[in-house]
Amino acid sequence: MGSILRTNGPTRAQKHASELFFNRELSWLEFNARVLEESLHEVHPLLSRMRFISIFYSNLDEFFMIRVAGIKEQIRAGVRERGPDGLTPRQTLQRIRERVRQLLTRAQAIFGQHLLPALEEEDIFIYQGRRLSRLPREQLHTYFTEKVFPLLTPLALDSAHPVPPLRGLELILWVELKNGAALVPIPQVLPRFVPFHSSHRYGFVPIEALVGLFLEELFPGRKVRNYFTFRITRDADIEISEAEADDLLVLVERELRQRRLGAVVRFEYSTGMPPETLRFLQEELAFDAEDTYEVEGFLGLERLWDILAEVDEPSLIDRPFVPAIPPALQGKSNIFEAIAQGDILLHHPYDSFAPVAEFIQAAARDPNVLAIKQTLYRTTGEKSLIVQALREAVDRGKQVTVLIELKARFDEETNIYWARELEKAGANVIYGMLGLKIHAKCALVVRKEGNALRLYAHLSTGNYNEKTAQIYTDIGLLTANPAITRDLAELFNYLTGNSGQQTWRRIAVAPENLRETFLQEIQRCLAEHSPERPSRIVLVLNALVDTEMIRALYAASSAGVQVDLMVRGICCLVPGTPLSQNIRVHSIIGRFLEHSRLYIFQSGGETRVWSGSADWMPRNLDRRVEIAFPIQDPRLAEQAIDIAETLLRDSLHSWVLLPDGTYQRRRLLEPDLPPLSAQKEFLRRRRLLVQEKEEEPA
Repeated sequence: MGSILRTNGPTRAQKHASELFFNRELSWLEFNARVLEESLHEVHPLLSRMRFISIFYSNLDEFFMIRVAGIKEQIRAGVRERGPDGLTPRQTLQRIRERVRQLLTRAQAIFGQHLLPALEEEDIFIYQGRRLSRLPREQLHTYFTEKVFPLLTPLALDSAHPVPPLRGLELILWVELKNGAALVPIPQVLPRFVPFHSSHRYGFVPIEALVGLFLEELFPGRKVRNYFTFRITRDADIEISEAEADDLLVLVERELRQRRLGAVVRFEYSTGMPPETLRFLQEELAFDAEDTYEVEGFLGLERLWDILAEVDEPSLIDRPFVPAIPPALQGKSNIFEAIAQGDILLHHPYDSFAPVAEFIQAAARDPNVLAIKQTLYRTTGEKSLIVQALREAVDRGKQVTVLIELKARFDEETNIYWARELEKAGANVIYGMLGLKIHAKCALVVRKEGNALRLYAHLSTGNYNEKTAQIYTDIGLLTANPAITRDLAELFNYLTGNSGQQTWRRIAVAPENLRETFLQEIQRCLAEHSPERPSRIVLVLNALVDTEMIRALYAASSAGVQVDLMVRGICCLVPGTPLSQNIRVHSIIGRFLEHSRLYIFQSGGETRVWSGSADWMPRNLDRRVEIAFPIQDPRLAEQAIDIAETLLRDSLHSWVLLPDGTYQRRRLLEPDLPPLSAQKEFLRRRRLLVQEKEEEPA
């Protein structure tokens, strides 16, 4: 590796690292702020805008459960080391608290001042406070009696009844009684907003308001004076010491049980809770005073999905679309013959996920297929077409090897279920690798053709999950390229047999050689750059955190290489400095979650296009098994480049990262740009493709 990217002595970037790297946690909060602001973007239908509020709160819950919990653990362990951004864990936590409070105030204002009035204009009401009196009390009481009361368990608080373990993210009522107090947890199986449509087209009652109306029925003979709502968030970051694990599956199951009792990392409460009540709960639940968040409005708005699922108004949601089947697969009865004729690029959700499921299903049913090997990181629940096909393949006598990542966060239980089901069916199930998560997404099919064996493969940036394939953008490749498929065969040997392999023909694999591959690509762009033949780097990522990769991009920029970054989430690179004057950072927040990854390097008159499962983060490059695969077919490479260029031209949903770490809508910074939504453009193209297919003569 050339000295431009790696030096032994302290570089200018190293000396002033705190000026050249944003804090990753604060950068993530800015991403979530962009999600929140999208709820005001009127290019989206009303209920779709509500969806962004829900996602904002759901994202924040996970952020506290994992990231904040991890920072608090560092503080408890006495870690004082500064990160690349120059902040200690304690300073980072303080900045997080300040920014979260700003975002929560903003979120409640958006919901209360903008979205609620907009809902009422559409005759959709949320009944609370005095408005509850508009609803027939008898109907409310009937619903409470029949569907709510049996699920409630009031918990007395006195010397004989201390505060019991409480579930994280569950709404809980603190009930002030005459001569005492009690808690009433509201199980999450109950709807967050109960439908009571009454005289309006749609009406909803917050579950805590409904329970509050009839609290005295839970405490007959005692007077209810008042009640307040609160909610706790627990540490859900599972610590797995694999070196001590005899059975990884049993260990993960045990840690999942412990997750329910994790330390409290956040306490949210409704406005008006008495200070003495707050102090009592703080002492009983053992959380820091700084971890309290007073909410003037609704708690638990991540469950606005309850309203979205109930309202049937097509004009208030995004227009449905029919995913296209790529021309190379249209009218083909045998998917293997189609792949054998040439590589096929898939761009989900615009391209249907059906060919991916069909690839595994066809392999299960084809008598010439002898073996299937596949990784599963996240998949659909009990109706997974992919896993059902793998079970069918076992039943048909094929050799099936599945690498299931039990440590996929918040999908552990689903993966444990499928691991056991596939083992029962007779598949060879591997639970991952010691010390590494298997994040790579790939499947390999071994097929007998004549007297030879031919290999077919699917590689992807996304999971084998039919549901998320409808809302996440991802890149997939179906190929029979002998070099790539042989690489995958050796990769599965690496995964199952710990072969120790470190290099492959075409693909690059983390943690073995993926980092070096990307650094070499950047170095090549830098070395071959000239005014006559300028180099360019285009990256489409979910996150850019790794300091070595960022320094390499700074080096390329300093040499005059244009670097265009489309980073959906965290970006720790600082634009607008002398080292980053040729770097532009954009981020798209739209109808679909941008999950694709493209790595494009143009230099010396050549363009090299890669895709893969890895973001540029230390965990992806050093602590996970990831794959990057080249898109070598010139026609497909042009398609991939067009995807990246279209994203970079977006002016309606694109945000621009500024030198201070904030983001601004691109249409405000560059008002003369032609209006373009990249996602709508991709949808438009697929609609034309579907229409052309429908108009073909029978």
